[in-house]
Amino acid sequence: MAINKSSGGDFILVGFSDQPQLEKILFVLVLISYLLTLVGNTAIILVSCLDSALQTPMYYFLTNLSFVDICFSTSIVPQLLWNLHGPAKTITATGCAIQLYVSLALGSTECVLLAVMAFDRYAAVCRPLHYATVMHPRLCQSLAGVAWLSGVGNTLIQGTITLRLPRCGNHKIYHFICEVPAMIKLACVDIHANEVQLFMASLVLLLLPLTLILVSYGYIAQALMRLRSALTWGKALGTCGSHLIVVVLFYGTSTAVYIHPNSSYAQSQGKFITLLYTVVIPTLNPLIYTLRNKDVKGALKRLVRKDSSTGKKILSR
Repeated sequence: MAINKSSGGDFILVGFSDQPQLEKILFVLVLISYLLTLVGNTAIILVSCLDSALQTPMYYFLTNLSFVDICFSTSIVPQLLWNLHGPAKTITATGCAIQLYVSLALGSTECVLLAVMAFDRYAAVCRPLHYATVMHPRLCQSLAGVAWLSGVGNTLIQGTITLRLPRCGNHKIYHFICEVPAMIKLACVDIHANEVQLFMASLVLLLLPLTLILVSYGYIAQALMRLRSALTWGKALGTCGSHLIVVVLFYGTSTAVYIHPNSSYAQSQGKFITLLYTVVIPTLNPLIYTLRNKDVKGALKRLVRKDSSTGKKILSR
């Protein structure tokens, strides 16, 4: 399939253009996944805000995560759908820069936010009597603020350095997204320093939060081993299990791309791995949290009953 040449300073997102039949299948799957992402994460935000029983630190952070997922998908998927649907594979230089900055900021924010959520679970399981004191609203807001600021800080540094690299007219990006590992390959200068800098940033924003998550769950496992209550184990697995599944999915895929961006595995399978953490995981997050969480399912049922009873009252008037 021929790819339209870029006009002026536009970039060409090669994406999956060498597999036109796959593009048609991906268009349908990505569209369905994006709609589910919007509906599922919006539902979690609304339920957490409207149901007083869910106005706790855990759901405050979950609301932040859902908002990040909505914005993260929106920064990538509309452009991906446009490129999958038609012959035009271009994105303007401004659009590429915006996508790079926004998606990197939100992805970095999610890395830190997942670590914050692990700390919240540690406080809930290991310090249950002091949980309300430890996780007071001001600390929750500060921790969420740290997550957002770290994302913004990382994207300002990484994005700016990447976009300032000389490209000598190279505009063909062998990816479906303007992402740092793909963008630095366009440079016509030695990029070893950039690769080292990307690796160091990935260590800080991927492996450091992941280490904190593992330490938190190590303490949680120790606390649970001392308790022999099946009820306590069930409650802990209900709240921690969902978070662990999300952690494994998100960190497993993003680490494969960012820690070894020049490995043969990252180059050959990178587009499909990126599809997982940019399109699939934001769709799965609300499903994982709602299907495994009795509180969220109960809140949804209460809101549905409230809406139906309100509707009946209006009709009876």
